Amino acid sequence: MLNATIATGVYTRKTAELTAQSIVEIRFTEQEPGEAVAVYAQVSLTSAEPSSGRVNYGGRLICTLVLADGEKLCRMQKGAEFTHHADGDAVAPAQTCDCALTCERTSVRREGSSYVVSVVVGARVVLSDGAERSYIASLEGAHVKREEGKLCNVLPFSGESDIEDGFNLVATDVLVPSAQPVVLNCEKKTGYVEISGEIYLSLLAVREGSPVASDRVIPFKAEVPCERAVTPSPAYCRAEIKDMSVGCKVNEERGKCDVELSATLAFYGFFCEEEQATLITDAFSTENALKLTYSEEKTDVCTDVKVYSERVFAPCAVKAKLDYTCAFLAAALPQAEFSRTQDGVEGSITAVLLYSRNSEIHSTEVSMPFSVKLAGLNAAGFPISVAVCGISIRQRAEGECEGEAQLKICAWDGETRAVRYLSAAEEGEKKKSEDCAVTVHFPAAGDGLWETAKKLGAAPESVEASNPELSYPLTGKERILLFRGKK
Repeated sequence: MLNATIATGVYTRKTAELTAQSIVEIRFTEQEPGEAVAVYAQVSLTSAEPSSGRVNYGGRLICTLVLADGEKLCRMQKGAEFTHHADGDAVAPAQTCDCALTCERTSVRREGSSYVVSVVVGARVVLSDGAERSYIASLEGAHVKREEGKLCNVLPFSGESDIEDGFNLVATDVLVPSAQPVVLNCEKKTGYVEISGEIYLSLLAVREGSPVASDRVIPFKAEVPCERAVTPSPAYCRAEIKDMSVGCKVNEERGKCDVELSATLAFYGFFCEEEQATLITDAFSTENALKLTYSEEKTDVCTDVKVYSERVFAPCAVKAKLDYTCAFLAAALPQAEFSRTQDGVEGSITAVLLYSRNSEIHSTEVSMPFSVKLAGLNAAGFPISVAVCGISIRQRAEGECEGEAQLKICAWDGETRAVRYLSAAEEGEKKKSEDCAVTVHFPAAGDGLWETAKKLGAAPESVEASNPELSYPLTGKERILLFRGKK
């Protein structure tokens, strides 16, 4: 008679990953006359709420537009709030939602006396929820195979931190600040998560009436409370700028300005709590056929984070027609678009190149490809962050440009932990009894004691006692004898 004891528990799992895009437009109606030479868009998440089959999310977009009228530069800034959604069959109201927003593409067009900035906002939504785990802890009336395994519980966390920094800049004003935060290390402690990283700040400023670019690296460290954090281990985390302001106080005598940066960083991440357990992975009965049900869990566990600093060089593509009458002034607001390859990353760096021609300031978009191999990185690892720490553009020949940029790459690495266990067992029809006194079995290469006993329909200890000379795993050349006594 089959008698199973079931163990149950609750764990958190990743259920779905969704992507969506939306277009947000901001109209600048009151502006100084001139040509739009630079635009920067910063997006931040304000809400994300899952419902049945849909995730409704909202964000705030702030655009900074720089105009040039001859040699005169001016700046305008405007914001807008928006809502959009991502659909998926697996979305349910009780799920936990992590939504990451990015500005994928920005364009400016002229409509009458106004400028309209269009931004394609991309959303990546990761959903997780609680599920019940049940497995057979013991099974009387059958022979069972037990193995040690780890049951994983993926737990999300989130939090915020305020960052402040002050520094001097040889300039008279800051037109556009752009910033990208990158988490370089994240450790789960007892009761909190410790996060450290850097903000890569790129400033388009004015010095003696001419545009200049300046870059600065601002380190940060934060602790996010988390009651479910128990044992220390690596954790995955990303950061985004929720709010940022840059104040300037000009010192005309020194030709410098005191810059005060104030930013609020939002953190989103997850870690894995593992529980060691003895699991039944297989079973059979010598008397009856068994109908077995197996469950399998796969969990991505963060094990390490690797940080790379790479300097890249490459010819650049430009949209404007440049020649030796153009004087390059500044390359600013760099961003990296990239995808992961088998052994690294590849993509392109875009930036705004401001140049002077006939005493007038103009601009063009510059694109520089790059490909970087990352030594020692697991090909099946976690997401990668790429930040541009500065870029310079020069004209190597008339109409031909080349660029040089410094990249900081943060690659989260991990393992996919898989566990398979017996979750249900039912007793089937009675097996036919063997009448012969001796059974000769021809095993397959690689069979162990358990596989051999299951094929013979005998207890593993009986097979081992009848054939003490065998060594497992088998080579496939053995002949196994099983003796049966008189009934």
